[in-house]
Formats: sequence, C-alpha cells, structure tokens
Amino acid sequence: MRPERRVAIVTLGCKVNAYDSAAIADRLRAEGCVVVPPETSADVVVVNSCTVTDAADAESRRLARRARRLNPHARVILTGCYAQTRPEEAAAVEAVDHVIGLNRLDALARAVAGAPVPRTVVGPSRRERAISTVGARRFAGQTRAFLKVQEGCDLFCTFCIVPMARGASRSLPPRVVLAEVAALAAEGFEEVVLTGVHLGGYGHDLDPPVDLAWLVAAIAEQALVPRLRLSSIDPHEVSELLLRVMADAPTVCHHLHVPLQSADDGVLARMRRRYDGGLARERLAMIRALLPDAAIGTDLIAGFPGEGDEAFERTHAFCEASPLTYFHVFPYSVRSGTTAAKLDGRVPEPTIAGRARRLRALGDRKRQDFARHFDAAPAEVLVESTRDAATGSLRGYTRNYLRAALDGPDALMGRRVSVRLAVGSRGHVQATVAGA
Repeated sequence: MRPERRVAIVTLGCKVNAYDSAAIADRLRAEGCVVVPPETSADVVVVNSCTVTDAADAESRRLARRARRLNPHARVILTGCYAQTRPEEAAAVEAVDHVIGLNRLDALARAVAGAPVPRTVVGPSRRERAISTVGARRFAGQTRAFLKVQEGCDLFCTFCIVPMARGASRSLPPRVVLAEVAALAAEGFEEVVLTGVHLGGYGHDLDPPVDLAWLVAAIAEQALVPRLRLSSIDPHEVSELLLRVMADAPTVCHHLHVPLQSADDGVLARMRRRYDGGLARERLAMIRALLPDAAIGTDLIAGFPGEGDEAFERTHAFCEASPLTYFHVFPYSVRSGTTAAKLDGRVPEPTIAGRARRLRALGDRKRQDFARHFDAAPAEVLVESTRDAATGSLRGYTRNYLRAALDGPDALMGRRVSVRLAVGSRGHVQATVAGA
C-alpha cells in the first residue's frame, strides 16, 4: 500500500486566502492526502501567497525558501495572489517546484499528487466567471466557520492590486450559499462569517441581481445557523435596509467592519474610493442609531502619498469623534503595479510610523471606551477551541465582537455560553458563566 502523502499548507494574507486554504485542504483530504501543520515534516508544502504589498511578495518568497529548508525533499508549490500576479518572478525562486495561480484547484491537486503538470499554471483572472474554491468544511484552530460568497473586485482603488489578482466581481448563487451555511451548521459550527474580496458587491452580477441585504435576510429567515457575522463592507454599501435586517434578525451579530482608509476628501479622491468623509460620517451614524450596541471597526492607511499634516489631522479628528470602536492601522507600503505607486507626495517613513502610532493609540482608547459600556451586562460568548497560552483561560467573542476571557472546563469549547461581563483596566473583558 502506498503511504499517505503528507501535505502542509502555509497561508499568508486575508480571510479570503484562509478560506481558500481550507478549501484546498478539504480537496486534498478527499484525494487521500493527510494535511499536517506547517512546522511538521511533509512530502508537499503549499504556500498560499499574498500580494497586497511588495513586502507581502517578499514574505511569500521567504516562506517558500523556508519550506524548502525545513523539508529538503518535499515538493514546494506556490499558489495564491502572488503566484497569480507575478508568476515569472515566483517561478524564479529556486525553492519552488510549481507556481499554480488562483482558480486552478485541479492543477494544484495534480501537482500535489506528482502527476505531470507544467511548472507554471496561471490563467487570466479577469476572465473568470465562477468561484472554484468553495465547500470548505474544516478550519484549523477556528471555532467560527468562514464562507466565501463573493470573489474578485471591480473598484480598482489606486493602492490595490487585488482586482488584477482575483479578477472580476462574481458571486455564489443564493441557493449555493444557503446550502453551504446549512452544511457548516451540520458540521457543528455555531457561527458562520460571510466573507468576500468585495462583500458589499455581492449579487450584482447575478441574474436576477440581488444584494447583500437580501442574502442576509434569506439566511436569517431560515435560521440556518445560531450566529451569522459579516466581514468588511465599504461605507457607501452600508444601507439602511441591511442595518434593519441586522437589527430585526436575532441570529445576525451586531458587528460591522467598515474600511475607511482615510477620512480626508483629498486623500480619498487620490485613493479612488467611492465616498467622501460626509457620506462616511452619515453611514457610521446610521449604524450607531439602528444598532446601538454594535462594534464598528475600520481599516486606516497612514501616510498615503499626498497625505499632508492637515489631511492626517482631519482623519484623526474624524475617527476620534466617530462611533468607531476599533481600528486596523496599516502604514502605507508600496505595491508596484498600482496607480498609487506612481503618485507624487511620498510621505517620509518616520512620519508614516508616527501617524500609525497615533491612530493605533486612538483605536486602543476607542476599544476600551466601547468595552466599558458593557460592564456588568449579560452576553453570549462563543468559546474558542484553545486556551490563552499565558493565562490558561478560555476565551471567545460576544455577538458584538468583544473579546472575553472566562474560566471553565474544556467541555465549553465550541459552545455558545451565557455569561455576565466585567470590564477591567485597559478594557480587559472577563466573563462569568451564568449560574456559576
């Protein structure tokens, strides 16, 4: 009997990439492979790469070389966004045996199996009209399941290479989404997170067209899963209808991530975003009015080309006065091949770093202030499958995305637990199991 092929998958980048890795893993298991942790001995290593910045490209190459050092006799396969956008550059990495682009799952499976496959298999992503990586059922180390309902993007923000990597916006048909949510619930997942490259564009390409609010309402109406969460939605796509669906459906978590990137109108125009500061302010206020307890996160880019001191201060003041509750802050980093890489007004690195520090400090204060509103409040925590390495405590998230620690047995892992919250210094949230 031939020994089972051991495959390690290393993943960089976003939640969509993580979902793709889960779908790849499930496909390989179905073909008789054993998926092993990245740090263990393997016959094949798949590096699912990221290309959001030039630094991400370099990290993808570094991980491919590291995979070769750790597994000298293994095949190393580079896939993902870097493989898709820079196939010749990726193939020049001596450690790499195959470069397989996005939406080439069959070719990747053949390469893993050792079947004859060209060293580079990459197609034109903008011509893709279907989503090939779907159906993931296992998410290593995750209590929540992710479901990619949309792929690609047509917005072409000046700082972003993703539309060229991921292709045109396209959506899973609603019947497939509903079946996938039901299947994930049947696997025992208590929460499903809908994700996509441009989630707010869901359904616009379908015939007949639908939108994200319609999809969320359809899932909620069938009560397919106890908790449904959304990933990022751009400000101009946060609609009153979507918010009212979220407010009325008990299964939908009160949590939105609304990537602003900036709040200065001049910078937003240079980024080619589809909104200005006034619209962003209006939509954030609408979220807070209709979902008073919701966590509202954002992404911010510090030091985008042309962001002068006054522009930065306008963004900082906007965020301070806003109902935002946490920030993901990214110092601007060049992505060659984008319009932004050619813009003038490059901000010095020390200035970028200083602005990022100020935004992160503000975000930490906002997070703490938000948490304090829920001191002594009842809540529901979905307990994760691992304990905190430093304290040994269980941990999980409330419906409105408060990270909470709690004491209890391993039997609580993967379950929704009714708790009472206590918020301590620096916004630390401790949960006590109801009745304990």
